[in-house]
Amino acid sequence: MTNQLSPKIPSCTWNRPIGLGWDKPYTVRYASNIDDGPWHGMPLGGFGAGCIGRSSRGDFNLWHIDGGEHTFKNVPACQFSVFESNSTSSKAYALSTQAPDDGILKAWQWYPTTPGIEGTGNYHALYPRSWFVYENVFQAQLTCEQFSPIWAGNYQETSYPVAIFLWNAHNPTDAPITLSIMLTWQNMVGWFTNALKSPQVRVRDDGSPVYEYQPRWGESQGDFNQIVENTQQFGCVLSRVASDEPLQEGDGTWCIATLKHPQVEVFHHTRWNPEGTGDEVWQSFAKDGSLPNYLDTTAIENTQLGAAIALRFTLQPGETLEIPFALAWDLPITEFAAGVDYYRRYTDFFGKSGNNAWAIASTALQEYQIWRSQIESWQKPILDREDLPNWFKMALFNELYDLTSGGTLWSAASELDPIGQFAVLECLDYRWYESLDVRLYGSFALLMLFPELEKSVMRAFARAIPQGDDTPRIIGYYMTIKAESPIAVRKVAGATPHDLGAPNEHVWQKTNYTSYQDCNLWKDLGSDFVLQVYRDFLLTGADDVEFLADCWNAIVQTLDYLKTFDLDGDGIPENSGAPDQTFDDWRLQGVSAYCGGLWLAALEAAIAISDILLTYQTGNTALAAQKSTYEAWLEQSRPIYDEKLWNGQYYKLDSESGSDVVMADQLCGQFYARLLDLPDIVSSDRALSALKTVYDACFLKFCNGEFGAANGVRPDGSPENPKATHPLEVWTGINFGLAAFLVQMGMKDEAFRLTQAVVQQIYDNGLQFRTPEAITAAGTFRASTYLRAMAIWGIYLVIN
Repeated sequence: MTNQLSPKIPSCTWNRPIGLGWDKPYTVRYASNIDDGPWHGMPLGGFGAGCIGRSSRGDFNLWHIDGGEHTFKNVPACQFSVFESNSTSSKAYALSTQAPDDGILKAWQWYPTTPGIEGTGNYHALYPRSWFVYENVFQAQLTCEQFSPIWAGNYQETSYPVAIFLWNAHNPTDAPITLSIMLTWQNMVGWFTNALKSPQVRVRDDGSPVYEYQPRWGESQGDFNQIVENTQQFGCVLSRVASDEPLQEGDGTWCIATLKHPQVEVFHHTRWNPEGTGDEVWQSFAKDGSLPNYLDTTAIENTQLGAAIALRFTLQPGETLEIPFALAWDLPITEFAAGVDYYRRYTDFFGKSGNNAWAIASTALQEYQIWRSQIESWQKPILDREDLPNWFKMALFNELYDLTSGGTLWSAASELDPIGQFAVLECLDYRWYESLDVRLYGSFALLMLFPELEKSVMRAFARAIPQGDDTPRIIGYYMTIKAESPIAVRKVAGATPHDLGAPNEHVWQKTNYTSYQDCNLWKDLGSDFVLQVYRDFLLTGADDVEFLADCWNAIVQTLDYLKTFDLDGDGIPENSGAPDQTFDDWRLQGVSAYCGGLWLAALEAAIAISDILLTYQTGNTALAAQKSTYEAWLEQSRPIYDEKLWNGQYYKLDSESGSDVVMADQLCGQFYARLLDLPDIVSSDRALSALKTVYDACFLKFCNGEFGAANGVRPDGSPENPKATHPLEVWTGINFGLAAFLVQMGMKDEAFRLTQAVVQQIYDNGLQFRTPEAITAAGTFRASTYLRAMAIWGIYLVIN
């Protein structure tokens, strides 16, 4: 008997047989980078609320509960289990194929994986929903759908720390079947905070600043579990004895809960040892699907505590029953540096006490059907499109995982920020927020789906530009090339910061955390800022003039600052010969195609913004003067760009290095100009010639188009320097940005071929739900869970 795929599961999911491993998954390029292996599934939890990951083998193994921090560890006691019996036999399995490797829970039976064609079911994921379809083990047809209430334009439920597990059980046989579904969970209150309150920052071997994170894993002093219920719902709250101390990061409650149903018996156990044999729950559960209804709310010394709820019911032949479980956590505080605390966004709706996990779970059990239909309504217009291939729809939604899993912060509302402040890490290895060069492509998803959050990020940059920080720092890049480092100040007033800070300091306030390069010298950040401000205005209705006004002074300051790097007075700031832009291992010299093009597009955007503001501020002579300055700069620099860089076929890397490398992202500025309905910065025929050259050299001639487009190779596809790092990497987000440019220029087939190559590398080789910045032809990756990959939404934007 094989389960039919439930018609409710879309046809374009990422899917994999339950428990099936990978023969040759991608491995990490640098030993210092995070490589948890390929067992990653779709994350569960709201934006900025912390999230949990459950892999395709059924184990809960990703714990991004502490904002900005990463813990990857299977917790066997956190699990669903199923008991089934008919008139002749019974069986019970915990639904993970990964038995604990440290000898705990020896009494439990773990879900089998059957080699060969049949298999024991499939895992499906289409963010924010995922499904386990169990086959060939139980007689009943069983599906578990998992989701959190995330849909576009929703600034409330999207923040909730909750996951729904919706079980569908059907009896396809001609005899009754008794089933019991058990959810067990370990009390983790207090675990998710750094035990090192002021961790020392050091420079890692790749030149990046890092600090140690030590969660208070297993510290369970004073924990207790208690049953809670009302007329319709039954749950168990996992908490800790209240102290007189103010609430701290990691404090709060967890809750597992379900709905009562007249056909269903509810059993519980509030205190079993998740580090023992597991016999206290398994003996009765495996025997008849029950639990001993053990009640104990006494808090004791540092002992691990598990809670369990089991639901037992009998299905007659042909009968189907749907049963929801909710998992919620209420850990309201995110702490950055010691004493720098923020409340999470969801506390605007559930309060700040930390005692509301039951209220959150209870709300989920009341609302989950509405939530699911909201998700379906949001996704349906895209899923119904016949002009988009299934692999593209799959990746489009699944790449949104990073908005949950990327160390995401979303603070409670304030007068200054009415929907709170928002931020996503550049990645888990480069742990600082909203890197501006990266989000030039990577923020399309946020812009299109949650535009108010997008604008809140840009307002944070606008506030940071006037600020200065004279703290001296050494630059990590020079350490990696074994050269003496110059000393740089952290942040020059008027310079656009690279990032909005890191989780160990004060995000949104203390910017420019990275010290790999001196970002005050970068030649793309100021332009990136201006372009994103105008883009966010234009593509969210072109009516939020207040947003432009809020950002205008910062635009003036950063363009003035960037112009100081125009040392020869030709109108275009020069690159210095150090890696001083987003390709921060790649030296550019003189006027560069990448930074120069962004500069031209940014001047056009600044002129367009000043025009809009002048219609509201007639007679503002300072504004009019600023506009005429930008027009003069643009008039001077536009011909210089072509004169110095056009070689008859494509735009040269830069004007002074003599390199013949074809840079994949050479015309990012032109892509942005066209996207924003600004005048072209280069002629269409030259843009098309350059683009075709990029497609041919960087994609087709680089490993026969198998991996995607390399950042920069010679026209014949060969490397200029075989030992170079960034030029020979395929950057996922840059590829998606390039594909959007191809669509924009009428090369849609080529765009999809390029995008499909990259998507297949990610989703066929164990990189799902941890998409890296870079992959190489050697099967290695760098910088997992990377922000720029959400650029795939830029492709959808230009197709639209």
